[in-house]
Amino acid sequence: MKKLPIGLCDFEELISENYYFVDKTLLIKDILDGGAKAILIPRPRRFGKTLNMTMLKCFFEKPVLSSVEGTSKSKRNLFNNLKISEHDDIMAHQGQYPVIFMTFKEAKQGDWDICFKQIKEILGSEFSRHGYLLESNILSDVQKGNYKAVIDGNADYVLYQNALKDLSAFLTRYHNKKPIILIDEYDAPIQAGFINHYYKEVINFMRGTLCGGLKDNLYLSFAVMTGVLRVAKESIFSGLNNLKVCSLINNTYADKFGLLEDEVQELMDHCNFSGKLNDIKAWYNGYASGDDHTVYNPWSIINFVDNKGKFQPYWLNTSDNAIIKELIENGTVDFKLDIEQLIAGNNIEKYVNENIVFDSVFSQSDVVWSFLLFSGYLSFDKIYLKEELLYGSLRLPNLEVKSFYKVVIFEWLKNHISMNNYSVMLNSLVSGDIQEFKNIFYDFVLKSFSAFDTSGKEPEKFYHAFVLGMLVSLSENYEVKSNKESGYGRYDVMIIPKDPRLRGIIIEFKKIGAAKTDSLEKSVEVALNQIEEKKYATELRARGIKDIVRLGIAFDGKKVLVKEKI
Repeated sequence: MKKLPIGLCDFEELISENYYFVDKTLLIKDILDGGAKAILIPRPRRFGKTLNMTMLKCFFEKPVLSSVEGTSKSKRNLFNNLKISEHDDIMAHQGQYPVIFMTFKEAKQGDWDICFKQIKEILGSEFSRHGYLLESNILSDVQKGNYKAVIDGNADYVLYQNALKDLSAFLTRYHNKKPIILIDEYDAPIQAGFINHYYKEVINFMRGTLCGGLKDNLYLSFAVMTGVLRVAKESIFSGLNNLKVCSLINNTYADKFGLLEDEVQELMDHCNFSGKLNDIKAWYNGYASGDDHTVYNPWSIINFVDNKGKFQPYWLNTSDNAIIKELIENGTVDFKLDIEQLIAGNNIEKYVNENIVFDSVFSQSDVVWSFLLFSGYLSFDKIYLKEELLYGSLRLPNLEVKSFYKVVIFEWLKNHISMNNYSVMLNSLVSGDIQEFKNIFYDFVLKSFSAFDTSGKEPEKFYHAFVLGMLVSLSENYEVKSNKESGYGRYDVMIIPKDPRLRGIIIEFKKIGAAKTDSLEKSVEVALNQIEEKKYATELRARGIKDIVRLGIAFDGKKVLVKEKI
């Protein structure tokens, strides 16, 4: 059995050392046939971006002779017997271009000065890789001095910002051929800047660098960039009208990132895991890519095989997911309601915006959902036009991603309340010990209200914390639904046992009104009567559940009353 490329993203090493390789070389043909001057391909983390970029570098880069770097060898043999080798017209481009290749995936430090130092090292390293230019006569003495300063890390800010454009010009003069620019994970420092509060500084630098290299660059054959997100033009690509963006919702390159069904089938056959295909699909498949493809997460698949077929969340352990966690913990009541629907297995309809302005991720709901979609924390069943805008029917892609939301919710609850008491409370509820449930619930409300009251809407904040907790705590044996239609209305919460012999529970919440005649006793009776009048038990009975508990819960500030009806 071939070795698995765990954490290996270098195409040359992977092929030379006979690692298992899923052939995506027709990406080369697609790029050349497309004819775009500048291409941006956003994909979630660990979806094969870096491997594809090193593949492009090996294919296009022209060997050079240099006393500094030695003689570089032709890489043509790496493509023998691969799909691209069947296309003679495309193979004619192999080894014909100077290539500028950079990855910014490590430029994500917590401080701008340190991040900028890392960026300078990345640029300096690429200048050093083309150090043979210093041996030639194409550079003036001043240009050689500036070139060496970039390598040494002591050039001024403007020289670094112009580095892509300058190196393109030097390479064109030397090779008499315009270079190809390949930039991997271009947005890693931008995301780090947003998280660590140096967003303005990093945007200003990256805007100047990328536009200098890609916009109106007379010395460019074409450029390919990858990242997780398309950062809005207004932020970084202002005026770059020649940029072709091919995100998850586009058909271009839809089958070139992530693993297709037949590719996973072949790998599982190779590794003797064919018997687990249905479970593998549930755990790691589900990412829609364009109109016609659904892909698996390659990082998770490879780690699943390496871990001898053990199902667990591999992809979600590759980053601290800081932005996602903050979104879930600090989201609005409406946001948490939508998260409830997603965890319960339902789709939500949202406006999809491919242009991400990080400054608005926490303030504009449409940006939040688009951010989650393009980062891989959501997928879609369809993308469609509605009132001349793009909308998506969004869902959780698989069990691996669902487990992430559960972990974040558990951590969020744990930071505010005792999870042990919470578990005892829920066990009392489903087991029928309503009195014990009441005793713990009263104490739970008293202690947790202040923790969840960040907007002056105590019952609403508490209610959604309570429901999210049930969704992640009871999901093994129960289906928890929130704000869904049954009978003649919408119930607040329904707990539906997967075994119809167990007890079903309907919960209706009421916050007492401003009228002086209102009271907890009156409000809780209104809640119970509503359950009966609206026939909320219809859905439970339709599932063959006969043992049904109805709970009315009324709030007056931190005062609460629970009353049940069998």
